[in-house]
Amino acid sequence: MLGDRGYYADWFREALQDKGIRACIPGRKQRKTPVKYDKRRYKRRNRIEIMFGRLKNWRRVATRYDRCPKVFLSAIALAATVIYWL
Repeated sequence: MLGDRGYYADWFREALQDKGIRACIPGRKQRKTPVKYDKRRYKRRNRIEIMFGRLKNWRRVATRYDRCPKVFLSAIALAATVIYWL
């Protein structure tokens, strides 16, 4: 899981680790013990944020017209496919 420095708390990391999720969250600069994380993967997290921003341009996805989760997921998949090919 990629996260910003705001999610650096030890209890949050332990909860992710208990669920089997590997965290890529750097610690704050004033933290006494540094936390190891993949710096290259952390720098590429903006791609995910950009994709969510593009998905929000699709009105159907941003306002969630579909009440059924399956239809909503298919709308997200369709929008992501179109965005990828454009």
